[in-house]
Amino acid sequence: MLILTCPNCGVTAEETEFHAGGEAHLKRFGPGATDAEFESYLFMRENPKGVHFERWRHVYGCGKWFHAARDTVTLEVFGTYTAQTSTIPQDILAKVRDRRPNWQGQGAPR
Repeated sequence: MLILTCPNCGVTAEETEFHAGGEAHLKRFGPGATDAEFESYLFMRENPKGVHFERWRHVYGCGKWFHAARDTVTLEVFGTYTAQTSTIPQDILAKVRDRRPNWQGQGAPR
């Protein structure tokens, strides 16, 4: 079971207190987007085996969204940060690289 800490209110709890919201740091396209851009935003998601950056909502707490960095194989959580953060914090990237030296992730949102 995942143990997550909400960066908004500071509560640490099991994943059942939260709700997963899919991949983090997706670029949203506005009304002037092409069909291909809109299709990509709606349907194309990463589903890696390993390190992944996701959106979570603290459903049974403050109700706010946040991002989490975790390993989809081991369920290890590297850290959480607010949803208003547009880039992955350097301390979380350093923690991922420290624990997964061979990780080849881009370290930046798409």
